[in-house]
Amino acid sequence: MNNKNETTDKGLICAFDLDGKGGGRELGWLEINELQQPGVVRWIHLDHTAQNSRSWLATQSGVDEPIINAMLETETRPRCLQTKGGILLVMRGVNLNPEAEFEDMVSIRVWLDSDRIITTRHRKLQSMQQIRDELSGGTGPKNQAEFLELMTRYLGDNIAGIIESLDESIDKLEAAIGAGGATSSQGELGSLRRKTAYLRRFLSPQREALDRLSRLQSEFLSPGTAAEIHQEANRMVLFVEELDLARERAMVIREEMISNLAQDQNAKMYLLSMVAAVFLPLSFISGVMGMNTAGLPGLENTMAFWMVVALMLLTGIGILLVFRWKRWM
Repeated sequence: MNNKNETTDKGLICAFDLDGKGGGRELGWLEINELQQPGVVRWIHLDHTAQNSRSWLATQSGVDEPIINAMLETETRPRCLQTKGGILLVMRGVNLNPEAEFEDMVSIRVWLDSDRIITTRHRKLQSMQQIRDELSGGTGPKNQAEFLELMTRYLGDNIAGIIESLDESIDKLEAAIGAGGATSSQGELGSLRRKTAYLRRFLSPQREALDRLSRLQSEFLSPGTAAEIHQEANRMVLFVEELDLARERAMVIREEMISNLAQDQNAKMYLLSMVAAVFLPLSFISGVMGMNTAGLPGLENTMAFWMVVALMLLTGIGILLVFRWKRWM
């Protein structure tokens, strides 16, 4: 929902003055610099690539320059930093946008001080949209602590759903291997391994950032909030372990694929060898009897052809019996 005070620049995604009851008054560009009522927390959500957002952060936000630089970075890594002015938290969420790869994770930067929440992102993040919708419906966060709890929980829930889908895909691949579908599954296996690696790349530092956040001493982080965030950090540990297990399962599947393909090739080569072993003596007999030299026996005998055929047939049967006796077939 666009506010009437917003400019044509889409840098301001949304802004709310939280009413402390789960709802809030939505603000536009012209209102986010107004003085806040005592005890009111203001949430300002920006697209960090828009010029208006960058200008506002630099000239009107009152945030220190190093924090502004961190909130405007193109490439980020999950981390948590506490300063005298507040707390900076950089997180990553799975990309659930249409026609997007979920492992191309979306970065969200959060700055918390005594009466404000400033968040920046570029691509749409479903977790933040959920918070925005809840505030519009009167069931959202009441303060900074609840905002952090909801954000980290929603980020974790979305990640959990993706990891569950990865596990299901690996289960299907294991079933396909059992059914002999190794060749057709190689491309899908490679894609799963790549997605698992990309997810783990950010979830491991995200676990560390949440663990650090849960240990910070701050006026707007209650013990209950710290416990909730610590629980989310533990969930990240579980997610990383699940991804490690998925990677190991993918390696086992790959080894089974290679083994099945090798067995299949060996079986085909064995069959060709058996055929060659049977027809080699027959080819020799036909070659000898087909030489254009004088004195070849059977040239005047009308039954010579059938005698050669019988010899070749008996030779082939004899070779097959020898293979059977040797248990080569």
